[in-house]
Amino acid sequence: MAEAPLHYPPRVREVAPRREVDFAAELNEAQRKAATHPDGPLLIVAGAGTGKTRTLVYRVAHLIARGVRPDRILLLTFTRRAAQEMLARAEKLVGSESRQVHGGTFHGTAHRLLRRFGPEAGIAGDFTILDQGDAEDLMQLSRAACGLADKTKRFPKKETLHHVYSRHVNTEIPVGAILREEYPRFIEFEDDFARVFADYTQRKQARNLVDYDDLLLYWAMLVESDAARAIGDRIGALYDHILVDEYQDTNVLQARILKGMCRVHRNLTVVGDDAQSIYAFRGATIRNILDFPREFPGAAVVTLEQNYRSTQPILDASNTLISRAEERFTKELYTTRTGGERPWLVTAQDEPQQTRFVVDRILELHEAGTPLREIAVLFRAGYMSADLEVELTARNIPFEKWGGLKFLEAAHVKDVLAFLRVLENPRDEVSWYRLLQLMPGIGETTARRAIEALADANWDPGAFARFTPPARAREAHAGLVQLLDALRRSDLEAERGVARDILRIRALYDDILRARYDREEPRLADLERLQAIADGFPSRADFLAAITLDPPASSTDLGFGSESEDDTLILSTAHSAKGKEWDAVFLIWAVDGWFPMSRALGDDDQIEEERRLMYVALTRARDHLAVTVPFNVYQTRRGADYSLSQMSRFLDRGVVRCFQQVVLEATETLPEPEAPPSAAPVVDLRALVRNRFST
Repeated sequence: MAEAPLHYPPRVREVAPRREVDFAAELNEAQRKAATHPDGPLLIVAGAGTGKTRTLVYRVAHLIARGVRPDRILLLTFTRRAAQEMLARAEKLVGSESRQVHGGTFHGTAHRLLRRFGPEAGIAGDFTILDQGDAEDLMQLSRAACGLADKTKRFPKKETLHHVYSRHVNTEIPVGAILREEYPRFIEFEDDFARVFADYTQRKQARNLVDYDDLLLYWAMLVESDAARAIGDRIGALYDHILVDEYQDTNVLQARILKGMCRVHRNLTVVGDDAQSIYAFRGATIRNILDFPREFPGAAVVTLEQNYRSTQPILDASNTLISRAEERFTKELYTTRTGGERPWLVTAQDEPQQTRFVVDRILELHEAGTPLREIAVLFRAGYMSADLEVELTARNIPFEKWGGLKFLEAAHVKDVLAFLRVLENPRDEVSWYRLLQLMPGIGETTARRAIEALADANWDPGAFARFTPPARAREAHAGLVQLLDALRRSDLEAERGVARDILRIRALYDDILRARYDREEPRLADLERLQAIADGFPSRADFLAAITLDPPASSTDLGFGSESEDDTLILSTAHSAKGKEWDAVFLIWAVDGWFPMSRALGDDDQIEEERRLMYVALTRARDHLAVTVPFNVYQTRRGADYSLSQMSRFLDRGVVRCFQQVVLEATETLPEPEAPPSAAPVVDLRALVRNRFST
């Protein structure tokens, strides 16, 4: 029997009874056809708001109802929460046996399989997973080790190096091609990139570290390599059916994995919408979904077109906009809902007038009964809401902004996790650097010497206690040695409460935090939250894997707006809004250079993705949609010179006809000049000119 998927500690749940599912009565015709499809490859092209999750849940229910063992079904999603939601809904249909379905993310599933099968392929089972920030830090160590930090010409920073590396692994685009496309100024360093990547790979292997990209790469190699054929066959034999959500967001590596997993049974169901493929910057490719019928000959294609979210006028505008795409699966979204006004296309003089309109209209909708949490303002990039945020604050309208830092990226959270990481993997060089430089009196030089001593001692945990630091750092060194020894003893004594470990770490770290930050309260609250999350995990390894693969989404310190208000307006980038819906949506800055962004204007593929991104934004609205176009735009954020902008190229005449056009009147006019007093002139200028030419 396959191992249980990695998850956070479950709550005790009652056994759910199984019920008889009437697929014909509970699904529309297209949904029923997809859910009850027999064996073989299946592509479900699910338009926005057409009930793709419902269809996938019923497909799981159908497979179980027809006798497929639940533990032989693998459901792959892009967030753990999405998998949990689907399986919870499946449980209501088919009962508690659906809990045995293996559900999770690609990376989470790869982690579980690698823990189990990795030792047979040279991957020690106690590896540590690097998150993106840690991977970038390790890349910096490789950059320095290769002597590239001292170049007379600027060499790329660690973030750029890691981006190129990750993009190369996930897309299989050669490094040179990525540099020519994205970083032409660094093309002369192509050989140096290869040197850094070689050192980075060696460092990971020597220190038993695995990054996000390795998880997918190793999984792909296990299921498709002739050398690992025996292992790959055993992995593929774990499942009889594989279902994948959001297939348009997969990359080349994930497509390879799925082909390898299904090379025997071919029972692969993928659900997605080519019109919502918007993550090329993460390595996703629209080719996976467009080419699915060719990659899996004989695949059935079912299109879901009945929309359960938006009014027909909103769908008409969205359908018309996406119909201009160069390549797509043809679908025409429709709804049985009646009524609804045409969306607004609002022309504003400038950004301040755009802002006043949006805020005034939000207040109108709110007064009419629409909660603020059911209203969203969307934009292409985070900086585009700056003026709006100032106005909302001035009018005391609470708001949240989506698309910022993640909880796990907060420095103080990463600090505490570094203590746990070195306990689990004493070879974790990045975490050693981080926690050592937290200690008073220990700088980069001393930290490097300490790590070299550890490496020379083959990473023996006791070697750090034998290291002799400078006099200024001896007190901090002694305190850290005492803490790490106590934590190791607690492990030996089978005190496996991870929350207790964090509490002990905080006895040392909280004072460091107070000394480093002015606003300590929200950061201490984050650590309380981290401690609460850790409570109940059976081991540090389980906790670190779970929180790295599926971190909490936000931090109290990094939020926006008012924490005391439950009813808050949502501000969001279009990317972060994907998968969400609101009663009313405002899309601001629909002008060329802003949406689409200027950097996309010279690339046809990027323009097509920008079009799909605008389609995603429009289809978030249920009842009210307004798109705003400010025609006068400042040349710079602080400049005084205006330029005349052009409406987004995606809003052509046919699309505009789907909107009702609203032109905002000028609210600020110059006063008329006062009439001059009716007094005799002091001088007659006309007479003087006449006299000049008189004889």
